[in-house]
Amino acid sequence: MDLKDSLSKFKQQQERCQSSLASIAHQASTSKPKHRAQPINAPSVPARPAQPIKFSNDTERLQHINSIRKSPVGAQIKLVIELLYKTRQAYTAEQINEATYVDIHGNKGVFDSLRNNPKVHYDGRRFSYKSKHDLKGKDQLLVLIRKFPEGLAVVEVKDAYPNVLEDLQALKATGEVWLLSNMDSQEDIVYPNDPKAKIKVDDDIKQLFRGIELPRDMVDIEKELHKNGHKPMTNTAKRRAAAQINGVKPKGKPKKKQREITKRTKLTNAHLPELFQHLNT
Repeated sequence: MDLKDSLSKFKQQQERCQSSLASIAHQASTSKPKHRAQPINAPSVPARPAQPIKFSNDTERLQHINSIRKSPVGAQIKLVIELLYKTRQAYTAEQINEATYVDIHGNKGVFDSLRNNPKVHYDGRRFSYKSKHDLKGKDQLLVLIRKFPEGLAVVEVKDAYPNVLEDLQALKATGEVWLLSNMDSQEDIVYPNDPKAKIKVDDDIKQLFRGIELPRDMVDIEKELHKNGHKPMTNTAKRRAAAQINGVKPKGKPKKKQREITKRTKLTNAHLPELFQHLNT
């Protein structure tokens, strides 16, 4: 009986062990993750290339600021003067820094050069543009020109205010000034068109004026006018050709009796007194 009991107990233990193993195998099969099978010959997916690093706008701005502040002093001064010239406003050092990135307080060389520049006015706090003549418009420009009857160089007033060159052309168009070019210096000179203005004429100019011999034929005079860019009021060649076709001889102008010049005669060339030294009394 003891042997039979032992065998039955052994069988029961085996059955329990088998049932335990079966339950463990079942749990393992349900919890194991499923992997998709990949074909053997399937191409491998390439990895994405790393994106290039792009600088932000702020980084580019900082690089621009750094390049300006490391530039020569003359280049930084030019930036500031261009700002002052275009705006015609007064700026503090901080405002100039915001507009041009030129750090005036941080660079002693820039500060000293800007403060001593003849085109810059510094009142101790603000910087502004300084022209040679302080003009505000066309009326003041005309008043200044009339103070220089012997001519005023345009270069001295061209930076007085932004529209000064346009105002010079307007004054020329209305006949209030003469705008001429100096052939030697290639500079424009503006003269007041004032008949009452007394102009000093050099002796060499007088001699040059007297030494010019005008052509005797009107056709030659008209040709010279054309060469100098002037349109003559007459066309002698055309008039003579028409007269030949029509068989009409051109009539000569009757000679006028020469008027004697006396001391009572009104003189228009008073700046050449030597022409009238032998007046009839």
